[in-house]
Amino acid sequence: MAASPGIAVSLEGITKHYPGVVALDGVTLALDPGEVHAIVGENGAGKSTLIKVLAGAVEPTGGAIVVDGVSFDRLTPTLAQELGIAVIYQEFTLVPTLDAAENVFLGHYLRRGPVLDRRRMHARTAELFARLGVDIDPRTPVAELTTGYQQIVEIAKALSRDARLLIMDEPSAPLTSAEVDAMYRVVDALRAEGITIVYISHRMEEIFRLSDRVTTLRDGRHVATQRTSDTSRAQLISLMVGRELTEGYPERLSAPGEVTLRVSGLTGNGVRDISFDARSGEILGFAGLIGAGRTELMEMLFGAASIDEGTVELHGRSVVSRSPIQAIGNRVALVPEDRKRHGLVLEFSILHNISLPLLPRLSRATVVSRREERRLAEVYMRDLRIKAPSGAEIVGNLSGGNQQKVVLAKWLATKPEVLIFDEPTRGIDVGARAEIYAIMNRLAADGKTVLMISSDMEELIGMSDRIVVLREGVQQGTLLKQEITQEAVMALAAQGDTE
Repeated sequence: MAASPGIAVSLEGITKHYPGVVALDGVTLALDPGEVHAIVGENGAGKSTLIKVLAGAVEPTGGAIVVDGVSFDRLTPTLAQELGIAVIYQEFTLVPTLDAAENVFLGHYLRRGPVLDRRRMHARTAELFARLGVDIDPRTPVAELTTGYQQIVEIAKALSRDARLLIMDEPSAPLTSAEVDAMYRVVDALRAEGITIVYISHRMEEIFRLSDRVTTLRDGRHVATQRTSDTSRAQLISLMVGRELTEGYPERLSAPGEVTLRVSGLTGNGVRDISFDARSGEILGFAGLIGAGRTELMEMLFGAASIDEGTVELHGRSVVSRSPIQAIGNRVALVPEDRKRHGLVLEFSILHNISLPLLPRLSRATVVSRREERRLAEVYMRDLRIKAPSGAEIVGNLSGGNQQKVVLAKWLATKPEVLIFDEPTRGIDVGARAEIYAIMNRLAADGKTVLMISSDMEELIGMSDRIVVLREGVQQGTLLKQEITQEAVMALAAQGDTE
């Protein structure tokens, strides 16, 4: 199957106004055929609006889109598709019950008369997968594929429609480290074919590994476009946030105190015989590969999953929680991995999300004190620097970093002693990430006990005082601060995999 050449696209003075908001303000940039062009910026910089304009999902207020020399004042989804423009969004548009080939040709099935030509679809899909350098059986139901392979099905679906410009929106966000490596190889293969790729990511290592050029947006405006090889992480970050900001991890001045949380022989929910101590003022990291049992362990500590055996003590008092409500009463809080599904009610306001765990405390009989709700929202919006017009703002309208702060505000309002962070900075920009790190350090300085799961090795090493390593539900060891290196963590996390 022959590759289609990449296309040249120019955006000329693109603007997009919403009521009270300028999402894009005269953005001009050019995409060269066959390049990987990264677009970076903080949440709210205009990246999502820009790619929706390119995909025809959003009509610009002004400006022009020039594709291979032809100028358009707007695109529609159908026209964008006809021009060879396709988007791989963070949330896949696959049908789990259909096989890979049926998903690849969804909406433009190959037929033999009135009947689906499954043999030809399977053969064409196998060609697409071979072209991407992956070995996936086209007959496999998508529900049985890993997240990384599902992403490749999405890419093959775009290529089946002769996509010449592929927009990848945070493609690594849901992937494991091994799947990220596979995704790199796919991007390299597409570039080698001459396909134009727009690559959006918050992860600096990906920008420098994959892109030829990088464009920075800030507050809806084009700040700079430069060859990636001519810039640095520090320079990019400064362009993104408009001030000097390092990617480093803030130093914590106070040392961990006495043991506050003691977990002994915890078994259940896919993990076995887990034991560890955690101290006041400590950030205790939890490492492991996919399926290691880190999230499952935290679900038990938060009462979201049953404990079969073992004990949990806080200050020597049993705090085994049989439900999240009981965990809240035990002064334990969980900032979950998927904030949109498990941490927030996106249709609710900031105010109502923050007050949710506290409704019994804020109520007399069945009447909630609106004054107290507003007071709480004002306090935490100020303390955590949540950017929104007021507490009445709907949470679904906020950037990822501000949504994460609302989740954190909700749990801080319960006055916890133990805070569990599961992937605390996933999908948020470098500026918001620095703020989350500062908040975590402040909590530790205030004597809280912080448990942190992270798949970002740099983050795990940079923020943790000690690291507990799990593998397949079993504890492999605990590394002290002076013992923590990437090699030491991976040696425990993958123990036995190469035997």
